[in-house]
Amino acid sequence: MAYVISDECIACGACAAECPVNAISEGDGKYVIDADLCTECGTCANTCPVGAPKAE
Repeated sequence: MAYVISDECIACGACAAECPVNAISEGDGKYVIDADLCTECGTCANTCPVGAPKAE
């Protein structure tokens, strides 16, 4: 299952900058992950300062 970004997101953009497949984009008040592009590498979760990306 792809990662999803929880409401803990502070919209800093750190995850989007590090995503190797560009699956993360800015949404309405938080970033979102395109499940069709996500390869479940975990880079977003390892980069996020608040732990918002979660494996589903």
